[in-house]
Amino acid sequence: MKKLFIFLSVCGFAAASCAQDKMPRLVQLFNGRNLKNWAIKIKDHPLKENFGNTFRVEDGLMKVSYDQYDDFKEQFGHIFYKKKLVAYLLIIEYRFTGEQAKNGPGWAYRNSGAMLHCQPPESMDLHQDFPISLEEQLLGGNGKDERSNANLCTPGTNVVLDDKLYTQHCVNSSSKTFHGDQWVHVEALVLGDSIIKHIVGTDTVLVYRQPQYDGRDKWVKQAGYKDGALIREGYLSLQAESHPIEFRQVAMYNLEKYLNKPEKLKNIIQLLQNRNK
Repeated sequence: MKKLFIFLSVCGFAAASCAQDKMPRLVQLFNGRNLKNWAIKIKDHPLKENFGNTFRVEDGLMKVSYDQYDDFKEQFGHIFYKKKLVAYLLIIEYRFTGEQAKNGPGWAYRNSGAMLHCQPPESMDLHQDFPISLEEQLLGGNGKDERSNANLCTPGTNVVLDDKLYTQHCVNSSSKTFHGDQWVHVEALVLGDSIIKHIVGTDTVLVYRQPQYDGRDKWVKQAGYKDGALIREGYLSLQAESHPIEFRQVAMYNLEKYLNKPEKLKNIIQLLQNRNK
C-alpha cells in the first residue's frame, strides 16, 4: 500500500485519462425509511438493543435522540452498517439539534463522529464505550468559539501523520467552525491501510496514513489485535455521544475493486473530486 500512497500524492491528473473512466455508483447506506442494514450497540446494553429508542427514523432522517433518557450515564452508542468496508469515499450530511442529554460530558456538546475501520460490533465488550476505530469527528460550534470540524480521534489506534507515528488521542483539522443547526457536508476518503483523507465541503482538511492498532489500549488487548498491525478494513459506525443529531445522507462510492489498479483508482478519485465543481 505504500506505493499506492506515493502514487496518489502526485499532483495534477490528466483530464484525458480520466475521461475514459466512469464514475462508480453512489450507494445509499441509509435508505430514509428504516434502520435496515444497521446494528446498534450502546454501552452497558447488548448488541441490537436500541435503549431509549436512541436511534430512530423520522421524516426521512436518521435521528439520534435522548427524549427517553433520564440521565445520559455515559451510555455512548454506535450504529454499525452491516458490511465490512475496505476502500471507499464516504459522504455524510448532518446537523445538530436541541439540547444535550442530562449529564452528557462537556466535550460531547455538539459532538458525534463517523467511526472508520471499526472492529465488528459483536466483538465489543458489553461495557465498552467506543469501538476500536478511526473517528472522523462530526462537530458543531457553540456560537462564539472556534472549533475545527472533521478532526481525528483514535480509540485503540494510531496513525502516521506528517511521516511520524502519532500516538496522541486526537488531532485537529484545518476546517472552519460550523455554528448553529445548519446542515454540514463531510466526506472521508478511505483507501485500505494506505491513506485516509477527511474532507469538509470540498476542502481536504486532514490527511494521514497507515492506520494501526495501539497495543496499549485495553480493548485492543482484549480483542487480541497485534500492536502496530495495519488496519486494512473494518465497519462504519455513527455515534450517539449525548447531543441530538440528524443525518439526511449516509452514502458511499465503493472503491475496493480499484485498489490493485492504481492508474484507474487515480482517475476515479479525480472524477469524484471534480463532481461538485
